[in-house]
Amino acid sequence: MKHHNKITPAEPGHDPGLDQTVLSRLAALKAMSVKELKAEWEKLLGTSAPNNSRAFLELRIAYRLQELIYGGPDRDTRRMLDLLADEVEGHARRKQQIVDPRNPVAGTKLLREWDGVEHAVTVLKDGFDWRGCKFKSLSAVAREITGTRWNGYRFFGLRERKREEA
Repeated sequence: MKHHNKITPAEPGHDPGLDQTVLSRLAALKAMSVKELKAEWEKLLGTSAPNNSRAFLELRIAYRLQELIYGGPDRDTRRMLDLLADEVEGHARRKQQIVDPRNPVAGTKLLREWDGVEHAVTVLKDGFDWRGCKFKSLSAVAREITGTRWNGYRFFGLRERKREEA
């Protein structure tokens, strides 16, 4: 995605007046016609709007307004999103492994009891091993164990590490 407007991001909540301005601009989107939303799209994103879907235009413009005022995702988040998009689209442009900070080091055994049975999952460099089968995600392992959809990190009791404050 190209960013055409260069605005120095401010810290959210730093200025109640600025927050009110953002809120009023977001509220104004609801009153705009599709034609006006498309003009706002061009102004903020520098391209023609891709469609006439009011809901899509409102959501994307609202995101862009907040991104310009408060700042967008950090470099690591943008990199992770690019890698995930490549994986979803089946592109091999980036061969790097997507690393989730919640993953323990390779070789770690995760234990979880479910329905009276203890399940051991081994963390691999590029996935997870459960009962000799390789899985790309912990969610896939948890789904196989339970038969229902789970967040794998929650199922196995893993939480994102909090960054130490400086």
